Amino acid sequence: MDYCTFAHSLPDDGSNPNKHYHDHLYGFPIADDNELFGRLLLEINQAGLSWTLILQRAEGIRAAYAGFDIAAVAAFGQAERERLLADPRVIRNRRKIDAAIHNARQILRLQQESGSFKSWLDSHHPQDLPAWVKLFRQTFQFTGPEIVCEFLVSTGYLKGAHRDDCPVAAQAAAANPPWQRG
Repeated sequence: MDYCTFAHSLPDDGSNPNKHYHDHLYGFPIADDNELFGRLLLEINQAGLSWTLILQRAEGIRAAYAGFDIAAVAAFGQAERERLLADPRVIRNRRKIDAAIHNARQILRLQQESGSFKSWLDSHHPQDLPAWVKLFRQTFQFTGPEIVCEFLVSTGYLKGAHRDDCPVAAQAAAANPPWQRG
């Protein structure tokens, strides 16, 4: 079952976080660098796990990672690593925690070079998935093809978030700038 069909089959009571994510966030652009970093962090943490679990833990993950503040996470040292490894709100995987800290440091560097993480992403758009994967692997840790694809689809840089007949597809497409719709 595709994500649109799954999300539309969920009740409107809000108990499953996939409905809200699908209808309001998936495929929609993100302008704020901290939120872009947060989405990348969530995608990395999802590897090997269900997206529903990540959505259920999203606010706890946000809190544990300083509200996705890039500079704060980039400054994390050994004490914060140990704190995260003991925090039940997050995915307690050393490689994923180390990647979050490393990637925050990389984004700080990209902000200095390009003005913002978003500007860096925009400067490389459009390109196909293999080129994006190569770029992400050269820049970040824990960013394989699936993680890169989902990050870019979920933020509107690549198509595929919604089926053409999904009512949310037109809203997501309209929210993305024309040059980013391809």
